[in-house]
Amino acid sequence: MRNTLTQTWQEKVKEFAAQSEEMGELYPAILELAYQGNWFKLFVPEVYGGAGKKLPEILRLEEELAEADGSLGWTVTLCAGAAWFAGFLDQGLAKEIFAEREVCFAGSGAVGGTAIRTENGYLINGHWKYASGALHATIFTANCTIKEMDGTDLLDEDGNPEVMSFILKKEEVEILSGWSYFGLIATGSHAFEVKDLIVPLNRTFKINDDIKVADQGFDYPFLQLAETTLAVNSLGMGQHFIQLVESSFLSRTGLRRYNEDQIAFFNMELNKCKTEVETLKIQFYQAFDESWNQLINVGVIDHQQLETVSKVSRKLTHACRRATDTLFPYCGLEAAKKESEINRVWRDIHTASQHALLTFENL
Repeated sequence: MRNTLTQTWQEKVKEFAAQSEEMGELYPAILELAYQGNWFKLFVPEVYGGAGKKLPEILRLEEELAEADGSLGWTVTLCAGAAWFAGFLDQGLAKEIFAEREVCFAGSGAVGGTAIRTENGYLINGHWKYASGALHATIFTANCTIKEMDGTDLLDEDGNPEVMSFILKKEEVEILSGWSYFGLIATGSHAFEVKDLIVPLNRTFKINDDIKVADQGFDYPFLQLAETTLAVNSLGMGQHFIQLVESSFLSRTGLRRYNEDQIAFFNMELNKCKTEVETLKIQFYQAFDESWNQLINVGVIDHQQLETVSKVSRKLTHACRRATDTLFPYCGLEAAKKESEINRVWRDIHTASQHALLTFENL
């Protein structure tokens, strides 16, 4: 084994990715890389000890992480994305939470609970699924419908049930093992629940509503923030798969299994997939960068530009999945072996593709 002091982080991730999958969570050496790199604090303002990065740089890093290992990229993206809520938290609470070196947020975007206002805070009950990084999370975020003491819904100004987000600590939640899916296994995206938990008033927040820090980017629309961060994960995994397919096929051609016409056909298919993914990658970053520049320079993003960001995020995601489906038959039986790297990447990208936010390519 190489001296770990000379390894790049990508090499270390590659070395331990299979062990992460066996454990069902990030391997300790990979988790330590995340702490050293401040990856779980990518969106956290520097005033709270965050990485001091902005969304353009974060997206490109998340692409690299997902290319190195899908579970790593997905976990960092979802956990760091939840920590983006730092910009909307009570400042005293934020300073307390982010003082911990190994702070990690996990949570769910679903409204899975209820909260009743009490004299000292809120009484919360609920159940939330798919909290990526749950096994090493220190903080959980949860959305709840607000109830009156008599059990009726508190309504917002539009007459809809009021929904608020809450900060829960790891000792206050029960993790429910249930991440039994065939990909992204090391994300440990288990469910969690709370029963009759009272949380203080300062543990509530609303995104894009009341920004608590003087920092750029916290007014970037949450929908496009989520779409773009998910898209770069598919991109990273897709690029990884394409690399593995090319290497696998070339090694098999040395066994004289294919004639010249068959090799030429494979190369044509490979190049078509590469070109489509690379073209959409360029379009994606151009659309996003333009939206970011509008926000920073003008203070608001044109509605049409936001639609373009959403559209190209979905197109890129679907192109990456199509590429894996097109090229999978050329990988040989090794690709169907669940312990192989190429099979893990295939399973990861197909699991990621089931996220509801990017399901429909053109709608």
